[in-house]
Parts: sequence; C-alpha cells; structure tokens
Amino acid sequence: MLKVDIDNITISNNSNTHLLLDNINFELTEGKVYTILGKNGTGKSTLIKSLTKLLNENIFSVNGNITWNSKNISDCSADELLQIRKDEIRYVFQDAANSFDPLKAFQYYFDNSLASKNKINELLEYFLLPEYNEISRLYSYEVSGGMAQRLSMILAFLADPQLIILDEPTSGIDYAISNLLLLKLKKFTKEDNKIVLIVTHDIMFAEKVSDELAFLSDGKLTQFNTKDEFFAKQDIDLLTSIKEMK
Repeated sequence: MLKVDIDNITISNNSNTHLLLDNINFELTEGKVYTILGKNGTGKSTLIKSLTKLLNENIFSVNGNITWNSKNISDCSADELLQIRKDEIRYVFQDAANSFDPLKAFQYYFDNSLASKNKINELLEYFLLPEYNEISRLYSYEVSGGMAQRLSMILAFLADPQLIILDEPTSGIDYAISNLLLLKLKKFTKEDNKIVLIVTHDIMFAEKVSDELAFLSDGKLTQFNTKDEFFAKQDIDLLTSIKEMK
C-alpha cells in the first residue's frame, strides 16, 4: 500500500520559493488502477517523482510523509530507494527514450530483467514489436519515441513490481496500442493483485482504464472516487478543456 500525506512541495530559484502542490493526501491499495487527471503544467510529473525521492533536492522541497508498505520513504537510504525502484515501484515516463542509457543496447536491459526470452518475446509480440533477437541489438536512439515508450512498459511488466506508475502513457502510442496497454494494466491489477497509478490529461483513456480517479488543479488534488462519482462531481468545463488538449 502507498500512503501519501504531503503538506506541500515547493521549488526554489535563487532567493525565490514557489508553492507547487499543497495538501496532497491519498492511499493506493492493491487490485486497482488509479488515475490523476490534470492539464499539462499542473504538477502531475512532480507529484509522481516525489513519491520515491526522484526530485532534485537542491531545488525541490517535499514536506510530509510518504509511506510504502510501512516504510517511510524519507527515512530510506539511497541503496534502499534504488532497490524499491528496481523491484517494487516501476516508472514509465512520458519521454521514455531518456530513461535509457544511449551507450547500452536494449539487450542490456532485457538481460538484467532476468526474464526468460520466451517471456520477453511474449510481451514484445503483445505490444507489436520485433522479437528479441532483432530489437535487443538496437539502442534507444535507433527507435521511435513510441517504441521506446512500449519498451519501457515491457521492462516495467518484466520486473513484476507491486506498483507501476505511468506518466502520460498514451502520448507516444496509437489507439491500437493504447487498447492493448489498457487490457494489460487491468490484468496486472485484477489477476496479479497489483497497483497502477497513471497521471494523464487523456480523459478517454482514463475513463476506460481506471477504477478510481482524482483531479489535480491549482496545486490541489481531489479525493479519489469511482468513475461514476468522479465524473458526477467534476466541473464539466474543466474536464472538457483537458479532453480538448489530447
């Protein structure tokens, strides 16, 4: 379980300090897909990076507590955080190509996953990518942004973490791939009893994939609600403006 009680997140620039997010409180439990909807620039990426201390501590300040399976993230050592990010909480970032070392072929990442080639090929085929023998020889700069995003998704699934966090997962993929991802995320949470957290402005994808949704705006996050409750409570004009950005 992930429990988030953040009083505020601020950013400092020279002598100026700006409040980014304020009073962020929520819990994520197994077996559900959670989505935070919000426009670009509302702090969605900042929020998810704060959950495992990925923000640059020289300019960002996170005040509050984040608890992962009874561990206070703030008290974890650098080695403990690396282990959590490797085995327990996996990210799929929007700019996935920059998540890879350009000096390492994809074989390095596949081999370090310790997954069998059959399992790797199964996921490659599922996400409509070339088989292991072909794609493992390539580097991140040799594939499209959409392919890098799918490869990042595959590596996240291969790690079999308890929580997968996805930042704008449909930004670099087409409708067919987004449907495949939707089905895979539902299976991951329901059959494997895991957790998925998505941040996005893709309201159509969010409505299809989510068990519970919240809305981030003006530095504030609403409570998570079921789909019916969420769409009944939210301002239709705000949701429409998000939808038009897609």
